[in-house]
Amino acid sequence: MALMKPIRTTKKLDENGGEEEALLMSPTSRMFHEPNYNLYVLAILGWKVPINVDAMKAEIQGKLLKHPRFSSLQVIDESDDSRNMKGIPTTVNLDDHIIVPDLKPNPNNMDTDKLVEDYISNLSTASIDMAKPLWDLHILNVKTSHAEATCIFRLHHSIGDGVSLVSLLLSCFRKSSDPTSLPTLLVSSSSSSKGKSKFSNNRRSIRSLTWQYLVKLWSCISLLFNTIVDVSMFVATALFLKDSQSPFTVPQGLKTSTRMRFVYRTVSLDDIKFIKNLTNSTVNDVILGITQAALSRYVHRKYEIEGKRNFSPQKMRCRASVVMNLRPVLGVQGAAALAPRALSHTTLFFSNVVGPLEEVSLSGHPLAFIAPTCYGQSTGIMVHGCSYAKKLTFAVAVDEGIIPDPNQLGDDFVESFRLIKEAALKIQS
Repeated sequence: MALMKPIRTTKKLDENGGEEEALLMSPTSRMFHEPNYNLYVLAILGWKVPINVDAMKAEIQGKLLKHPRFSSLQVIDESDDSRNMKGIPTTVNLDDHIIVPDLKPNPNNMDTDKLVEDYISNLSTASIDMAKPLWDLHILNVKTSHAEATCIFRLHHSIGDGVSLVSLLLSCFRKSSDPTSLPTLLVSSSSSSKGKSKFSNNRRSIRSLTWQYLVKLWSCISLLFNTIVDVSMFVATALFLKDSQSPFTVPQGLKTSTRMRFVYRTVSLDDIKFIKNLTNSTVNDVILGITQAALSRYVHRKYEIEGKRNFSPQKMRCRASVVMNLRPVLGVQGAAALAPRALSHTTLFFSNVVGPLEEVSLSGHPLAFIAPTCYGQSTGIMVHGCSYAKKLTFAVAVDEGIIPDPNQLGDDFVESFRLIKEAALKIQS
């Protein structure tokens, strides 16, 4: 796997003056350096106030750089026959990682939303120099309709997955209500519920226990059957089964472009929970329902209004992919070859990340929203959902060669959410 040339490194010294040891990169991290799976993460952060650049730098220097992932070079160990990749600790020069562009809106066109959108889109056409740790931060002190200022935190996906990266990023934040406390993340309480279930089960009759075991047996059989079906569908998708042509897929004979467009829309998380409770479903179910409704609106508008007759909405096969950890079964190169192929045969990539439960701040800068997304994927459209306090932001990444009107698609998410909420209110009344 000769992906990178040897890099001259500067050793980082620990507190005692000795050299810090290199860390062997995980198989999953190495997978993201495969040529067909080279992904970058963009965390778009909106702020309620303009950004003090010096204060932001001080916070990053004092907190984020303590994590080896953000202060190490990723290089191939030439002395190892297996050519494993290692993280070599190095001294980080923040000026090489923090970019503050001088964005001056055109006086004749003060559309700062478009200015920021174009800047973020341009990032998708470039990679980060492998001669430094694979992250950078772009600070845009421009007011938009979404926030007073915007930061784009760009990282190579080999640094971590979405959940771990959000957790690492939030470790630099503090609660707005209590600057000394870390943000609160959602924690499962399944252990306590299991204990209550055991206690109550001991008091049930033999008849109820027998019925319970039958239900569990049927659940196991259903799980086994569904697993076999899902695995079969995944294998078929990786080998030959493709989604049908639609406005979200690359037309036959054309290639995907190297430039992505990113739009984000924020809705009420409390309203999503209201819909969830009314329909006896989950938050993920509601988010997927909003996504499906938004895509349906976009497709039918393309089909009916614009007169594109090369596909049928009724017969269209449009599936979403959610990436799981395949490394323990298929290996690094196997997973890197299999996952992109399955993604390229499906229409949509979907992901959902849970953010902090309350409002947070960084060095006195209160956060307005978080919109994580990616580029480098083989699908034409990617949808991420990220909750923050009482809000949930949809971040939609699209290939500009496939979807020329991404903002209209973003508006479809808001309109679909509104219609679903209205329907839920009618049911309640």
